Amino acid sequence: MIKSELVQRIAERNPHLYQRDVENIVNAILDEITNALARGDRVELRGFGAFSVKRRDARVGRNPRTGQHVSVDEKSVPFFKTGKEMRERLNGESSR
Repeated sequence: MIKSELVQRIAERNPHLYQRDVENIVNAILDEITNALARGDRVELRGFGAFSVKRRDARVGRNPRTGQHVSVDEKSVPFFKTGKEMRERLNGESSR
């Protein structure tokens, strides 16, 4: 599913909202998650999961095409861990 499909589905489930308003809401949520991660904060959505940032140390990598060694700088990468409810739902376990 892409963002425009998400907006469309939410708009269909909420006919009292304009599609442009739903799009603004979705964008605002995603922007806030992104801003929190950029500050180094953790974002937890109960039942869904938690977003956090993991730091990867600098290392020496290898170009797979040439085999030449390449230095890879330290970087931050987003990380998502599913919540218990989502994991149970994906694995077909019934909720309690």
